[in-house]
Amino acid sequence: MQTKAAIKTTYISLLGNIVLALTKGIVGIVGNSYAMIADAIESTTDIFSSIIVLIGLKVSSKPADKNHPYGYGKAEAIATFMVAAMLIISATLICIQSIENINTPHQSPKAFTLWVLGAIIIFKEFSFHYVIKKSKQTNSTSLKADAWHHRSDAITSLAAFIGISIALFFGEGYETADDWAALFASGVIFINSYLIIKPALGEMMDEHQYDTMINTIREYSKEIPKILYTEKCLVRKMGMKYFVDLHITLPGTISVREGHDIAHQLKDHLMVKMPEIADVLIHVEPARE
Repeated sequence: MQTKAAIKTTYISLLGNIVLALTKGIVGIVGNSYAMIADAIESTTDIFSSIIVLIGLKVSSKPADKNHPYGYGKAEAIATFMVAAMLIISATLICIQSIENINTPHQSPKAFTLWVLGAIIIFKEFSFHYVIKKSKQTNSTSLKADAWHHRSDAITSLAAFIGISIALFFGEGYETADDWAALFASGVIFINSYLIIKPALGEMMDEHQYDTMINTIREYSKEIPKILYTEKCLVRKMGMKYFVDLHITLPGTISVREGHDIAHQLKDHLMVKMPEIADVLIHVEPARE
């Protein structure tokens, strides 16, 4: 269910990026605005990043097999890295071209580009909130990266809007304001790339970052009779699911079979209460007398 929702969101995101890339490119060329053309380049990379996210989601949803006993969940983190790489490439292209344009005399952009940019900013900010909400609902790292693509697109469009406004308002001598805006936008995209890579790297390296979930697991464990307390609890993310290693302490006088049954009861209980958990490995410790 989570995967289907994430894939559906990605298709919507992909369609929006295609329409916007074409719109920005045409308006940028006709309206003589490099900031908009830079925006179109960023949206074009968004198209490819959405495709990468889509592939990553489909691969990560494949069931576990002999060669991949934990499934293919890490494919989503790999897709996130690729999305960030696309962002870095687009930011670099925008930065280089902006510097060239600043050093090359040219005409100011056309006024009508502002109306188009205003509509794009509103649409992209709405897209960001929609996709980020879906990423939280599905626990999808790559979908979160795609959401930040929308936010970076909104920022580059806003920078272009400000740059074009300055160029038009102050007139002769301020033609490069549009290009400075594009240069600023490239810096914002670089920062967003870092913000996307950091959590994906943490996921790949099984970094400890799930304190809230661990506390919830400990609380639910108290609901099972004869569990005295929980000790070690480790969580790692695999795609949109989580794998848990949990140590519990039981009375030392109970039988091995009873301890085994309690452990299975706890596992079933946790997976019902927390559907995002794919599996729980429980180690039983006897209480000290």
